[in-house]
Amino acid sequence: MPALDPSAPTPELTRRLVDIASVSGDEAPLADAIEAAVRSAPHLEVERLGDAIVARTNLGRAQRVVIAGHIDTVPINGNVPATLVDDPDGAVLWGRGTVDMKGGCAVMLALAIDLPEPVVDVTWVWYDNEEVDSALNGLGRIARERPELLAADFAILGEPSNAEVEGGCNGTIRVDVTTRGKRAHSARAWMGENAIHAAAPILSRLAAYEPREVEVDGLVYRESLSAVKILGGVAGNVIPDECTIHVNYRFAPSRSGAEALAHLEELVAGLGAEVTVADLAEGARPGLDAPLAQQFLRAVGGAARPKYGWTDVARFSALGIPAVNYGPGDPSLAHADDERVPVEQIERVEAGLRRWLTAAD
Repeated sequence: MPALDPSAPTPELTRRLVDIASVSGDEAPLADAIEAAVRSAPHLEVERLGDAIVARTNLGRAQRVVIAGHIDTVPINGNVPATLVDDPDGAVLWGRGTVDMKGGCAVMLALAIDLPEPVVDVTWVWYDNEEVDSALNGLGRIARERPELLAADFAILGEPSNAEVEGGCNGTIRVDVTTRGKRAHSARAWMGENAIHAAAPILSRLAAYEPREVEVDGLVYRESLSAVKILGGVAGNVIPDECTIHVNYRFAPSRSGAEALAHLEELVAGLGAEVTVADLAEGARPGLDAPLAQQFLRAVGGAARPKYGWTDVARFSALGIPAVNYGPGDPSLAHADDERVPVEQIERVEAGLRRWLTAAD
């Protein structure tokens, strides 16, 4: 089993985490290494649930926070092991997972072991299978099977946010919008009803749609609505009797999933289409009005921004726990073959969390 030294500088610890490959479904070696490291700390109570590790302080503090991060990555493409490159603006660590999100996981591991007496009780969670089907998500599994382990007053997810605080997240819904027709020989097209042609008004409405910008608890979330796939056709000489447009709507957390679906149904009303939900994930409000969130913001500095993409903060929101994203790395580089993180961002996130966890407000 690869050994980890949590006392190493966090950029070096990030490199070591990257070098232990952990593509979704194959996280066991990294989970083993993290478990061994946290079990060496006498102030932590540790549980292993599959390939998720939960380590908790129990100091009797008045408040508890959860700090969580996923240990899996998308598939490797020649970008492991990690490499450290000197850049005119500072050192940069390259490799799969440097951004999404082993930099954040390294900061968590270092602080979990180095801070035996934080000012709040902390539940540290490293979990598996975030990058694949939601049903496999390790944080979701803990929420279903051991929800008491996630009980908290506030939560932080170490997703990449350029070392700045991003509150909440947009929700996401994917639907199939299907038109029906009647098959016929294309030489006698007038005898059929072309389902692809019937989809044209729907595409026109989608192309003309103007996304909203919605203020939620002081943050402005930008929505998006897009056709992302279209399926139709039988053969080169057959008028098609079915066409399906796959639509993705990223909606502000002011709307529920049910309201988002109703909005899509209203958008295509009167066009003879059927709307079927393929996937739905609720958004999360910023939660920045919580006292712990305000203390956290003051400690790490800067102003909070909205999170446009969906993240697991929504799972905490569903449990009634306000949550934010805060981690090193540019989210636009997540999953890219040139994934890389400035060392300065890793160090800045570590310093921010350390200030917050060790200094009473």
